[in-house]
Amino acid sequence: MKIKSAIATLILGTLFSCSATSQVATKAPEAPKPIQLFNGKDIKDWTPKIRLHEVGDNYANTFRVEDGLLKVRYDGYDDFNQQYGHLAFNKPYGYYILRLEYRFVGEQTKGGEGWAWSNSGAMLHGQDPKTMLKDQDFPISIEGQLLGGDGKNERTTSNLCTPGTNVVIKDKLFTPHCLSSKSKTYHGDQWVTADFLVLGDSLIQHILEGEVVLEYNKPQIGGANVGPVDPKQKEDGKLLKEGYIYLQSESHPIDFRKVELYDLSAYKDNEGKLTEVVNTILKR
Repeated sequence: MKIKSAIATLILGTLFSCSATSQVATKAPEAPKPIQLFNGKDIKDWTPKIRLHEVGDNYANTFRVEDGLLKVRYDGYDDFNQQYGHLAFNKPYGYYILRLEYRFVGEQTKGGEGWAWSNSGAMLHGQDPKTMLKDQDFPISIEGQLLGGDGKNERTTSNLCTPGTNVVIKDKLFTPHCLSSKSKTYHGDQWVTADFLVLGDSLIQHILEGEVVLEYNKPQIGGANVGPVDPKQKEDGKLLKEGYIYLQSESHPIDFRKVELYDLSAYKDNEGKLTEVVNTILKR
C-alpha cells in the first residue's frame, strides 16, 4: 500500500471511522519540524542500559559518536556474552513519526548469537530505563526489528518483535514473539531509511520507501520474551499509550546517521489534520 492512499485510509478508517474522501486536503498543511533526537555531536540526551551493567553505564563505549554518526561498536568486548544493549532517549513520546537512517557494517563480534547477525532495532513505547533490572535482557517495548541481508538470501527488515508485549492484528491478539514484514531485502552496508508511525495505543505502522510493510493495533504489555523484570513493570494487558524510544545493540556493528522525530501530539484530537500532516511528512 502506498502512502497517499494507505495512510489516509488507515488512520481515518482504523482510528476515527470517517470517510476518507471528506478529509481530502486542497493544500498540503505545514508539518511540524523534526526533532533531532541524535544531534550529530553526542549522546548526552540518551541513557544507555546494557545487560549485566547498571543504568547509565555505557560499558566499553558501546554507544559512541564518531564522524557525525551514532555508532554501536564492540572493540572493548572480549566476548559478547549476551550483553544486550539499549540506548534510550531521555523523553517519552506517544504520537509521532520516527525516522531512522541506518546501515550495518563490519563483522559480528565474538560471542554473538547467529540470529543476531546484522540485527538491531528501534524499541517503541519502551519502559523507563531506570526501571530495568541490572540483568534484564530487553526493555518491555514494541521492537521495530532492523535486519540486513547477506548478499544472497531474502531477509526482511522493519519486522515486529515483542519483548514483554503483545499487539492486535486484524482484531485478534497476536502473541508470537516476532512477525516478518513484507519488505524487500537490503544487502550489505547500504543506508536504509525506516519510518515508524506511532499513534498512541491505537495504530503503529512500519514504512519503507513509501510503503506500509507492517501494521498493528493496541500495543500492550503481555507475554514473555523478556526477563528478568520488576513485577511492578509487567502489568499484562495494560495498553501502551507512550514510552521511551531505544536503539539496540545485539552484537553486530551498526551506524545511525539520522534519528529524528515528528511530534504529532498536537493533532491527535483532530483526525483530518492528523491525516494531512502524516501524509505530508511521509511524502518527504
